[in-house]
This record gives sequence, structure tokens and C-alpha cells, in this order.
Amino acid sequence: MRKPFDLILFGASGFTGRLVAEYLHQRHGQEMNWALAGRDVGRLSLVRDALDHADRVPLLAADASDGAALKKLVQQAEVVISTIGPYQQHGGPLVRACAEAGIDYVDLCGEPGWMAQMIPQLEPVAQQSGARIVFSCGFDSVPFDLGVVYLQDEALQRLGVPLQRVRCRVRTLKGGPSGGTVASLLATLDQMRRDPATARTMADPFALTPGFTGPPQPDDDGPGFDERSGAWTAPFIMAPINTKNVHRTNALRGHPWGTDFVYDERMLAGTGQPGEMRARRLARQARIQSALLAFAPTRAMLRRFALPKPGEGPSLQEREAGHYELQFEGETADGRSLGATVTGDRDPGYGSTARMVSESALCLMQEIDHIATGGGVWTAGAAMGLALVRRLQAHAGLAFSIGDGPEG
Repeated sequence: MRKPFDLILFGASGFTGRLVAEYLHQRHGQEMNWALAGRDVGRLSLVRDALDHADRVPLLAADASDGAALKKLVQQAEVVISTIGPYQQHGGPLVRACAEAGIDYVDLCGEPGWMAQMIPQLEPVAQQSGARIVFSCGFDSVPFDLGVVYLQDEALQRLGVPLQRVRCRVRTLKGGPSGGTVASLLATLDQMRRDPATARTMADPFALTPGFTGPPQPDDDGPGFDERSGAWTAPFIMAPINTKNVHRTNALRGHPWGTDFVYDERMLAGTGQPGEMRARRLARQARIQSALLAFAPTRAMLRRFALPKPGEGPSLQEREAGHYELQFEGETADGRSLGATVTGDRDPGYGSTARMVSESALCLMQEIDHIATGGGVWTAGAAMGLALVRRLQAHAGLAFSIGDGPEG
């Protein structure tokens, strides 16, 4: 039976939610029936009023903690987008409602501890109902996850075998993480303090592949010289979530890249002595930040003074000035290599993320057959793969291309 709405955006009154609403309305508003949902209809009305000629977009009220209301809400849609992080604090009832009702779901979650808890809980429910649950459809982890999928597909076509080892190097990153991403990090740190198991999850690259543990993965948190790229590198703050999703994609696909697949992410710092000095400085800053964030009063101060207030974020000019470039390089078991580049033309945490999660939801709804995937907890790379790559290139300002891999 046809649902009243193709898509419901839950959490539309937050800053990122507003950007998602703007993008959906401008790019796809004429091709679908959709609605804005959240706790406060008054705030949702302000979001709708800011959209041109959107007075007919319905507003649906439901509290994120009200399971009964959420069950009624999600049954009205083909797919639900959730932007209500930190998900470990606010996201559980909504994703459970979708899993139980057989409704497709995408979000922006970058909280591995929560995801590791939810996967075994949701997997059997979603498999039975047919719901396709897809976490991490923003900057964490779509460009990284799909960058590996794209490169591996090209390797199979060009070299005839998958790449046994892939490295991602962040060459350019202009524009910081969103306030929601920082809030999720702080919530995760609080959870690590309360539950040591969360710390073990964060350190385990295979934490999201229950029942499977692959070979040792690179985990050096200091500066290092990358022989392949000829450049110095430093730790990348988002690697702990992205690497887990990449390995989950490989597992969900049946390990087409091998059960011995190795993957890591780092930031390029440059060549020669300036690159070494920058890499050492970045690594030192990362260690200091980790130490400070482990201190509860520091996290309290960040929440009070540093995080954007509700509804706040970078200006349109700042979002459009942002961009990023990710370089991937891999080699086969017999030593042949292939590289690729992924770029985005907006700031990663807001402008690009709003587009990625929107296109993920529409790709899942419009292009991915339920029979081909089936219900379960998926990654973007496993559920949508190259179909999403094509959509992101056509609509979202991302570009995927084959090159020689990272350079200094």
C-alpha cells in the first residue's frame, strides 16, 4: 500500500536538519511527497516558512522519546531521515520504530559505541520486517566508505583482483565538523568513562562486524612518514568511525576484498622538514586534545561555551567556501597498485553532509530494490554502493576519479 509520504525528515528544526530540508526542497521537492517532523511544530513552521513555496509541506509532531508516537509517525513514510544526534541520547526510539515497522531509515550517526550496541538488537528485527537501516550517511562515513567501494570496483575491472591494502589520506579539509558531530564525540567520551567496554569498542576496527575479526590494522597515533605518498602524515580524528564502517561494508558484501583486507586513514602533512614538523605538531595536538577531553570539566566547558547553540552554524558563504579532498591508494597481494581521489565542493560537516544524507535516503528509496538488499542494518557502501556514487556526483557536488594515489 502506498504511504502518505515518500520521505519524513525528523529533527528538521536543528541547524543541520534545516540544511537538509533546504536541499530536499530545492533539489527534489517537486518529485516527491515529504514532511517535516519533530517535537515542536512551532519551530518546524519556522523552517518551512524559510523555504520558497513550501506551505504545503506537512508538519508532523512527535517527541523523540515517545515510542508510540514515533511508531505512528514512521508508518506514514517510505524512508525516514534522522538528524537528532547525539543518537545514543536521542536516536534509539526512532530507529527501533523504523526497524519494527519495516520502514527504511538513514542518519548521520558517527557514534561507534552506540552503533555496536544497536546492530545486534536491530538486525533480527529489521531482517524480519524488511527495514533497511543505514547509519553514518554524512561526512562520516560516506566519502570514505564509498571511496573504497569505488576504488575496489575499479581495481576489479582494471587489475582483475581486489586491493588487499588500501590507505586513505586526507589531503585537504576546509570546514570543521558540525556541532552535532562534536556533541556526539562528547557523549561518547562520557559513555567511555561510565563503561570501559565502549573504550574497547572505539579501539577495535572490527567492532561493527560481530563474529568477525580480521588481521591487525594500522593504529599508530603518532606522526609518520608514508613511503607510498612520500609525505609525512598525522592521525585523523574521524578514522575510528570510518575504518569500522569500511570493514563492515566488506563484511556485509561477503568479503569481496578478502578476509585479510587492511585499511587505514591519516592526514597528509606535507613533505620534507616542514611536513615532518607539521605532522609532529598535529599528533601532539591530538594527544593533548584527547587528554583534555578525558577530563569531565573540560567536556562541560565545551558544552557550555564552544558548541554551537541550537539553530546555530556557519554562514552560507562559509559553507560554500569549504571543501575537501581525499586520496586513496591501494595495492593487490602481488604488488600492483591503483589510486583514486574523492572531492567535495562544500564544507564537510554541514553543506556536504546535508546533501549526502538526502541523496542516501532517495537512493535507497528510488534505486535500491528491496529484494536485492533485504532488511537489516547496512552501511551506505554495502546497501547502495556505486548507485550512490552516481547520485552524489550528479547532485551533491562530490567527484570520484581514478588517479595515482596520494602525493606530498
